[in-house]
Amino acid sequence: MPVPNEPRIGYGFDLHRLEAGRRLILAGIEVPHDRGCAAHSDGDVVLHAVTDAILGAIGQEDIGQLFPDDQAAWKDADSAVFIHEAVRRMQQAGYRLGNVDIAVILQRPKLSPHKQAMRQRLAALLGIDASRINLKGKTHEQVDAIGEGRAVACHTVALLLPCQTD
Repeated sequence: MPVPNEPRIGYGFDLHRLEAGRRLILAGIEVPHDRGCAAHSDGDVVLHAVTDAILGAIGQEDIGQLFPDDQAAWKDADSAVFIHEAVRRMQQAGYRLGNVDIAVILQRPKLSPHKQAMRQRLAALLGIDASRINLKGKTHEQVDAIGEGRAVACHTVALLLPCQTD
């Protein structure tokens, strides 16, 4: 476990196929769409990538190791559980979130109408002000599975800062 005396950066990535009959959950918010993420849990690529970014910054196991998709306990699980565990581990390691930068790559639907709600939900889950969360929606210019509307991906970078001790 890192010694909390200097900033740490973590990177997270997630990708899921989109399929009919599933809800599209992004950053803990249901986004209206005709398809959702094929996944063992709720498939929230944003929360999965943020979880991995936090865990990576403190040098711990990734989301798949902590919450394996072959365990019934995580079937259709709300990905907020994963975020809560990552935040708990981060705090236990002596860190706090400085900021999070997130890029969601999705051909459709457009995220603009949902970005504010997504940032607010993330802020509540992470215990930080929404001003410390940047969330971008990108398309894949109709290239490959994402661009053809068959998948969604998310890249995340998280800056962790040492907790202040008085």
